[in-house]
Amino acid sequence: MGNSTKSLRSCFTVILFVKRLVSMIAKHSRPWPPSLPRELQFLDVAARLRVDSDTITMASTDFGKLNREIPAAVLCPFSKDDIVALVRSSYSSSSSVTFSIAARGEGHSLRGQAMAPGGVVVDMKAMGINSGRISVCGSAFYADVGGEQLWIDVLNATLEHGVAPKSWTDYLYLTVGGTLSNAGISGQSFRHGPQISNVQELDVVTGRGEVVTCSRHMNSELFCAVLGGLGQFGIITRARISLEPAPTRVKWVRMLYHDFSAFTRDQEHLISINLNEGQGMVKGLDYVEGSVTSQLSPANNWRSSSFFSKADHSRISSLLATQQHDILYYLEVAKYYDHLTVDTVDGELEVLLSGLSFIPGLIFAKDVSYVDFLNRVRSGELKLRSKGQWDVPHPWLNLFVPKSRILDFDAGVFKGILRQSPSLVGPILVYPMLRSKWDDRMSAVIPGEDIFYSVGLLQSISPNGTTQECREDHHHLGLEEQNRKILEFCEEASIKVKQYLPNYRSRAEWMNHFGPKWEVFKERKNNFDPLAILSPGQRIFN
Repeated sequence: MGNSTKSLRSCFTVILFVKRLVSMIAKHSRPWPPSLPRELQFLDVAARLRVDSDTITMASTDFGKLNREIPAAVLCPFSKDDIVALVRSSYSSSSSVTFSIAARGEGHSLRGQAMAPGGVVVDMKAMGINSGRISVCGSAFYADVGGEQLWIDVLNATLEHGVAPKSWTDYLYLTVGGTLSNAGISGQSFRHGPQISNVQELDVVTGRGEVVTCSRHMNSELFCAVLGGLGQFGIITRARISLEPAPTRVKWVRMLYHDFSAFTRDQEHLISINLNEGQGMVKGLDYVEGSVTSQLSPANNWRSSSFFSKADHSRISSLLATQQHDILYYLEVAKYYDHLTVDTVDGELEVLLSGLSFIPGLIFAKDVSYVDFLNRVRSGELKLRSKGQWDVPHPWLNLFVPKSRILDFDAGVFKGILRQSPSLVGPILVYPMLRSKWDDRMSAVIPGEDIFYSVGLLQSISPNGTTQECREDHHHLGLEEQNRKILEFCEEASIKVKQYLPNYRSRAEWMNHFGPKWEVFKERKNNFDPLAILSPGQRIFN
């Protein structure tokens, strides 16, 4: 009797095992996607193509939560060889089945730019599993970095050698390849240029399936095309990033303004100081940004949620509550220092800020570590995540506005359209950059004036309302309508803005965006991705 019971248990165990095995096989052995050539499934790269529902769902949306495009498969590459095999299978398919391919890092695009409907999304993070994807040469001040690496990891790796990249984005949990495909901007851009101006060399898998090493002096056409090229010409698998000696501490200062013209005049003054370095003047600031603050965009927001004390925040809120000052602007600056300059940094900062026109008494300062300053957005993100307010639609609008029209933009947008949208909340950035710090041979597009402003309307869903679903529907439509009004206002007022992280639906709009660069952009596409395989989510050539 005992042996019979054991036999039954053994049979039952075997049956359960077989059921689980069949279930696993069924999950991972779905029918071959008809949009992909059948010969692809016989290549080694096919082992790293995934079609399970969880992976497909992940690759079907992004941070913007505005678009949903379903790919046929997701490639989890072990190395660049897998990416090469995938691109070549589309470019030279004997069955004439050409499929689209989009590289995806952390998925922080806003409107489906990293999606590939019916094609293959390359999950670049999979390459980060390999060791040695960040190699730092401190003595020569550069780091070779995998395109899939996060900037926070690049920062930590370089600091071990006492060095760090020169130019940053405000948020560090973005991939190197992702930001270099756009530009990569923040408050350091006036000094060092965008991140694309601080790259020495790239390894790129082109739309022809060729691996090309390029720089300003070698294969320069591809190098300039890829940087700021919106993923249209190749997939960045390695970037050589310029470094500088790393500071250890930061003097971080914010000043409040009620007069926008004084606010912009002081910003422009501060970014010009560095142009006169070497003539016996004090070394300029390392970071200059600015923001619009109101009751709906409080001074303490998720971008830097811990800067102002409760007392300071109450003081600012009281000022905003008055009818005279329902909109304020704060100028935000930083001065880096280390053990060699600790005794002089306060004096230098005092000289730099003397004569500015901020509201008397409304200047606030903190002393923080270099890492905490660069990673200042992270704590705000984690707070939003804990409240379920991070993974919501983000219909953000990022613009470059010529200096000559920034006062008109303030009057029409900050003091006009935004005041008519009482339910829309979020940070609003506005800070100047210098055209001289950008390389016009690269694909990124900026206004033609020597100084232009980056305006970031980083608004999302208000926490007020009844249900999450109702809030998302209502505020999503409200934000989209607001963005449309802003762009229409700029067009009607002849303010020649350029979109950063651009999103257009027609070829005519893209031609207008690129302007004189369009013909070069189109020629480069024909050279490096003639079948328009790459980055279909940008909707430029497809």
